[in-house]
Amino acid sequence: PLAYLKQNIIMDKSAYQVTIENSIITAETLCNDYEVCTFINCDFAELNLAEVAFSDCSFSGCNLTNVKIKHTAFKKAIFNDCKLMGIQFTDANRFLLELNFTNCILDYSSFYQLKLNKTCFLNCALKDVDFVETDLSNASFDRSDLYAATFERTNLTNADFRTAINYNLDPSLNTMTGAKFSVLSLAGLLDKYKLKIT
Repeated sequence: PLAYLKQNIIMDKSAYQVTIENSIITAETLCNDYEVCTFINCDFAELNLAEVAFSDCSFSGCNLTNVKIKHTAFKKAIFNDCKLMGIQFTDANRFLLELNFTNCILDYSSFYQLKLNKTCFLNCALKDVDFVETDLSNASFDRSDLYAATFERTNLTNADFRTAINYNLDPSLNTMTGAKFSVLSLAGLLDKYKLKIT
């Protein structure tokens, strides 16, 4: 059972303006559509979220590790302090897809070929994340760790890496016009040339 519901309006497996706290979400309690809903300290781990729609929803302190999101819709989804490891975001419904992350762990996830312009990754762990052929124009990676993240044929136009760490980008393989970098982190752009930067 759900531990706490605020403004509980659930009809025909749809939820509107519902706050769900401290709950283990299961296939039995899962709705088909969530609109303007808030999830706080909820556990979705390993759950199949195929075809579920989240519109204007926020997730705080939630565990979504290895959830399955085949054709799942995330329209203006905000994630704060969440675990989102191993998620194939490339399987999500791409119509009106909008995601933003703060203090999240996204290790081993994939955003392959997604359009994520203006997406914010604030203080996030992005170890071994796949950004191949992703549109990250005007995206921000403020204080995020991009260790072993893969960028190839990625649109990084005007993307902000000034406070990001551990990234390795090849300017010859990506579109990087107007991208912002700190002079202290230039080695992440020149690694393949084996230059000694002091």
